[in-house]
Amino acid sequence: MHLHVVRHGETWANAEQRYLGALDPELTERGREQAFSLSQNLPAGIDALIVSPRLRAQQTAQILNQALNLELVTMDSFRERYVGVFEGLTQAEAKAQYPQLWAQNITRQWAVGPTGGESIAEVVARVHQGLAELVARYPSGTVLLVAHGFVAKVIRGLALGDFADFYDWQLENGDRLLLENFYPMALPTSALL
Repeated sequence: MHLHVVRHGETWANAEQRYLGALDPELTERGREQAFSLSQNLPAGIDALIVSPRLRAQQTAQILNQALNLELVTMDSFRERYVGVFEGLTQAEAKAQYPQLWAQNITRQWAVGPTGGESIAEVVARVHQGLAELVARYPSGTVLLVAHGFVAKVIRGLALGDFADFYDWQLENGDRLLLENFYPMALPTSALL
């Protein structure tokens, strides 16, 4: 399978550098422009358009689909990581409001997440399951997946079988990552991070 991973266009929360997982803002004008620009540079021969259930991903996919005219297939496996009590906060606000969690570097812990949120391990397992479904459905197809920044990090780590630069690498809003002949590696253990 050839997999094109797109990060949704910008939202107000992205512009303000806020934690954004389960919050569901729509695209800004800039976000719509990013999606439109990307739609002008899509490769030919896309067989499927898969999308996260979050509004920002759905809106991005709808803009991209004006050029593709495919059925949008929504998969919950590719929703953004829920960061619990940090949702909607900037890093400075999270540090001020939850100093004990912040001191634990909680968003970078493999097995635990911010209070009420998902751990990295939970997100990796969820995304891995979704990828396995895609590979089973489209083994030799070309898939366009519209998702999120953290999800893109996970997919790239699984594709490489290496999470060494997981925290440093970032897919920007409205950008695309191409993974040719994609097959997700085995689930990593915390020792890989």
